[in-house]
Amino acid sequence: MTNGIEIINDYPEDKLIATSDIPTLKIINSDGVEIKGQGTSIEGMDSDVFEITILGIPYPFYEEEFPHHVKAYEDQFKNNN
Repeated sequence: MTNGIEIINDYPEDKLIATSDIPTLKIINSDGVEIKGQGTSIEGMDSDVFEITILGIPYPFYEEEFPHHVKAYEDQFKNNN
């Protein structure tokens, strides 16, 4: 554990990392609003991308912040007639 962050995978030669929950990590959207959830983690590779995962974002904030994800989810259940 480094700086209170549990590293699940760390491959320095590949610059790949994955963490468990980082309770002190703050995610801020482009409007300066914090996106709060039940847990946050980071994983990725320097030569590719890093991904931040936020679990448990409450409703209705999730729908307001990520309407495209909500639409894609709802579209799965629409009848394609």
